[in-house]
This record gives sequence, C-alpha cells and structure tokens, in this order.
Amino acid sequence: MPPTALTIGTFDGVHVGHAALLARCRHHAGPGGRVIAMVFDPHPLTALRPDAAPARLSTFEQREAWLKAAGADEVHRLLPTPDQLDLSPHEFAHDFATRFAPTWVVEGFDFRFGKGRQGDVLTLDTLGRQMNFQVDVLPPVEVALSDQLIVRASSSLARWLINGARAADAAIVLGRPYELVGEVRRGDRRGRTIGFPTANLSTDLLLPADGVYAADAILPDGRQARAAMNIGTRPTFSGHERRAEIHILDLPRDPQGSDSSIPGLPEYHWPLRVRLLAFLRDQVKFASIDALTSQLQRDIARARAWQPHAFPAAGGTGVPPVRELAPAPSTH
Repeated sequence: MPPTALTIGTFDGVHVGHAALLARCRHHAGPGGRVIAMVFDPHPLTALRPDAAPARLSTFEQREAWLKAAGADEVHRLLPTPDQLDLSPHEFAHDFATRFAPTWVVEGFDFRFGKGRQGDVLTLDTLGRQMNFQVDVLPPVEVALSDQLIVRASSSLARWLINGARAADAAIVLGRPYELVGEVRRGDRRGRTIGFPTANLSTDLLLPADGVYAADAILPDGRQARAAMNIGTRPTFSGHERRAEIHILDLPRDPQGSDSSIPGLPEYHWPLRVRLLAFLRDQVKFASIDALTSQLQRDIARARAWQPHAFPAAGGTGVPPVRELAPAPSTH
C-alpha cells in the first residue's frame, strides 16, 4: 500500500513553516502516496477561551487551497467541539490512526495535542510506536525580514507584522501577500462624490493597521487589478467604525452605478479578494476635501507604480527560500 503522510494543525495563514511541513510530508509519501492535512477550524481557543482567540488570518477555504498548493492531496476540517477537545492524547492519536492509517506523521517542534495540550512530540513518538506510524519533527523555519532580522516563521508573527503595517515583511513570513477576503457591502457612498469610488469590504479576517496601502484586487471572475486600499475610520468625515475601502484602478465602471459598480457585477454583495502589497502612509485628517483628493491622487499614483517582489516558487506555493535551524530528524 502506498504510504500516507499526515500533518495536523490550525495552519492559519499557511506560512512558510507550514509549507515546510507539507514538503516533508510529500517527501515521505513519495509520488504514489497521499498527503493529508487535518485542519482545526475555527481555532480551538474560540471554544476554550473565546476572549483569547487570535484574529483570523485566513478562512478554511483559503487554507484548503494553499495547503493543496503546498502538496496536500486531502484537507480535512476538524471542528473544535467539546467532545473533540476533551480527547486525551492517546484517544486523539487513536482517532486519526484508525481513520487515516498514516505511515508518517509530520509536525513542528512545538506541536501539542490532546486535552489541555497534554501531548507533545515525544508523546506523539511514543504513540506512533504503539499505533504503527513514524514521527518526523521539523525544527523552526526562519526567514530574513526586510531589515535582515532573522525570525522564526509563525502565524503569531504574521499577525504582529500585519498589525504593525509591515505588509512586505508579512508577505515574507507567509510566502505570499496577506489576502483579505469578504463581501462588498453598501457604504456611505461618499467616494464617488469626490471622484474616488470605493468597494467597501466586509470581512471576518484581521484588518491591517490603519493607513493607506497598495493592493491587488481579485474579482469573482478572476480579473486582477491594482488598487489603493484605505483602512481606518475616515477621520476627514468624522467616522468612527474601522473599514476597509478599496479603490480599484484601471477597470471600467458604470458611471451611473454605485461606489463599487463594475460592469458584470451586481451593485453589492459580491465576493472580493484583496492582497496587501505595501504600506503607503498613515491615516490623516485633512483640512479640506481638496486636500484629501490631492493626496488620494498621489496615493493612487504610488499604488499603481508599486512593483511586487518575486517569491521563488516552492511546491507551487510562492514560498521564498527559508532556512531550518537544524536538520529535521526522524525520531525513529
């Protein structure tokens, strides 16, 4: 029977460390084997301690696509139900061993599992000997940020960088630009009155720090266009609610339509993906509409001129080169 390699985690954002897990799984499975990713969704903390649950970097659908691009043949969603989270490490391992019969289980050095996070990679190795699977533990994967600081790739680091408006560094950790997904909703329609119509994105994902960004917008039909995105409360108009407003460049628009009216799309309630490319400036309260529109013109020129960084592909994921802290051993 061809080998099966399994990896388990939350995989929020599917960063370069996650891609390394999938690459190792692919190595163990070989060309005729299968690679399976079991994905907790939502994050277990949403059930255990909702107030401590981290902001989401990705939807399950995004993770499924990225994990498959990184080498997974199957992606299985694991709901953090009370019964699931109450399983002991032995019960949890018995469940996936019975379900998938893995030959290999590949995890990061800090993997924890079972009720109260009682199990670690040593526990997993012991259980593997009992349940007939081998365990491969990967050390941390590190990347060089734009300031040449070497850091360990993690979802927490990606969130910190995004919260700090460090779009380019977040892309290094993730292996691709951070991508917001959501639905275009009706706004207050001010943008079109000053010549800058915007699509107002409703999303459950982490919003970047307030400011103006260069971005790429991906429409439902796959068309991609450069965009200028504003994150914030619109202080010039005395706003209070944080919003993501996207001015999509170089696409035809219906002059009689709404802020976001583009031929072939409804006025509102259509899906939009926005890839965060670069931070352009802080949010500012302008003294006049003329001052605002002059600055918006400069923002658009900078967004249009921004050139994306090339990420050498690794397994089809666009993952930049990474360096492991030490050779990844097999525990038996």
